[in-house]
Amino acid sequence: MRIIAGKAGGRRLKSPDTKSTRPATDRVREAVFSSIGNRVVDAVVGDLYAGSGSYGLEALSRGASSAVFVENGRRALEALTHNVRNLALGGTVVESSVGDYLKRANHRFHLVFMDPPWSQPTTRMEADLVALDRLLLPDGEVVISRRHTDRPPETPENWRVAADKRYGDTRIIRYEKVEDDDDGTVPGEL
Repeated sequence: MRIIAGKAGGRRLKSPDTKSTRPATDRVREAVFSSIGNRVVDAVVGDLYAGSGSYGLEALSRGASSAVFVENGRRALEALTHNVRNLALGGTVVESSVGDYLKRANHRFHLVFMDPPWSQPTTRMEADLVALDRLLLPDGEVVISRRHTDRPPETPENWRVAADKRYGDTRIIRYEKVEDDDDGTVPGEL
């Protein structure tokens, strides 16, 4: 596994040594970032269920202004911390469950990646999306990776499906927030 493009393009990433972590393949990440295009440039990014951090680190390599990596698996955290330090692209590693993190976070995101274990119930993802709604900026996007046979998570009313594609066993769903709101939080404020 490696960073595909940008200032860290070609650099290798350490993968967590665990059966519950399924790193996103280079092919899937390349397709995701091709579909996002320049939206990543200067974006404040969240990488939830970060694992190795491949999505957030790819975003930083391609010009994102900052990234928050949320992970609570011990082995995944070891690999994630190693990758963030080794690539030296920036980013903040948060040791927490995604649910707990979303309850206490007070900053906004332009782009969020969610790549949970495939054993994660879709209902848990739906709860995460509801909690994430207040943190996602208007016109922000959420990219979710699921097993291709799983039903897509239902989203808050002010979101729409921007893309839904299958890559082998993986289904990538991109959601876009379409409502303009302002709750006083600041983009990227940690």
